[in-house]
Amino acid sequence: MNLINIQIKLKKLKKKLLKTNSSEEQAKIIKQLDSIANKMENNQKQSVKVTKSRIKERKQKSKK
Repeated sequence: MNLINIQIKLKKLKKKLLKTNSSEEQAKIIKQLDSIANKMENNQKQSVKVTKSRIKERKQKSKK
């Protein structure tokens, strides 16, 4: 999933959450939102690891 798709899905879920009165439906939507948030968090962590790794590689190259 790319960022644009995630943003669109979040907007749709938010509208759906605000419209529904069913607590069961709200719970399902909240679970979906949590799932997306967890994926985004994991992607962010992975991005940070890659960035740190690249910085480390550049430092090692510049020392040589």
